[in-house]
Amino acid sequence: MSWIKRIAVLAAALAITASILVGVGSAVSRAAPSNTSLPSISGSAKDGSLLTASNGSWTNSPTSFAYAWQRCDNSGGSCVAIGGATSKQYTLTSADVNNRLRVQVTATNSSGSGTATSRPTNTVQATGQAPKNTAAPTIAGTQKEGNALTVSNGGWTGTNPIKFTYQWQRCDATSGNCVNITGATNQTYTATSVDVATVLRANVIATNSKGSTTATSQETGPIAPATAGSHSISVTQVSLPNRLIIDGVKFAPTVLTSRAPAVARFHVSDTRGFSISGALVYALGLPYGWTRNGPEVATDSTGWATITLSPTASMPLRKGALVVFVRARKAGDNLLAGVSTRRLVQVSIR
Repeated sequence: MSWIKRIAVLAAALAITASILVGVGSAVSRAAPSNTSLPSISGSAKDGSLLTASNGSWTNSPTSFAYAWQRCDNSGGSCVAIGGATSKQYTLTSADVNNRLRVQVTATNSSGSGTATSRPTNTVQATGQAPKNTAAPTIAGTQKEGNALTVSNGGWTGTNPIKFTYQWQRCDATSGNCVNITGATNQTYTATSVDVATVLRANVIATNSKGSTTATSQETGPIAPATAGSHSISVTQVSLPNRLIIDGVKFAPTVLTSRAPAVARFHVSDTRGFSISGALVYALGLPYGWTRNGPEVATDSTGWATITLSPTASMPLRKGALVVFVRARKAGDNLLAGVSTRRLVQVSIR
């Protein structure tokens, strides 16, 4: 065979080979991706954890991947798509607790798409905790009728976010018996006339996805009246920094014209404006020896103590005055300390 014929035969063979290769390449490019190794999921199966899908292995050179996360029952069945969960990563929520998750991966090239589904995760476990109070709520504001009081949330730990709601309560000042105040569910509460002589407290309710916890503030002191002397409380409810005050004095007769016994009345209140019952009142005429001293007398339910002053022959019946030293105290307190008070008053002599 001449060299010209040999060249022609070789060229024909090369043309046939090229045609075969082109056909094979076309067949390969027309095939959609096919999965050869399932997708998988990495990350901890716990509420709040981040899961990440791996694509697995595919033939036919996928050019893109899409994801669809599914929530299954705790046996891995009855799986349903999770709305909006179409990214490569997914953050577990409380809705996933006690369920298992899987992910569908769709691989795509110019010839089509193929889908493969991962095995389900372990059962998703709950994490975090319900709110826990670490510092009690406190109430700020002047504890008086007509004034606004505000409760702080106090200190809390627990899974965020934490939402706070409130309930104010009215309590008996001496024995508890707290009841909810209807409609008093804001952080601030304005004391009313109904609250006078009672004490207030507030419940702070902290709520998150794990549950609710209630913490209660300390009680306020008795709510003082807007008008001083309009309400009475027991002297046992008076403590520092509040003090007793002798704010009312009456003598009968109003002027001493003889050495006949005279009646003195003393009214005791405290610095908040309450009339005080049960305060011990003592009166001493001055100069010494002008009157005979009587025992301490307790104030009545309206805050008044009545003491009889008996002048002696030493008291002169001339123009002048009998000075009276008056002390009011709480039983058990030191005579010169505690919530006690002292005052000098006088009655004219003619």
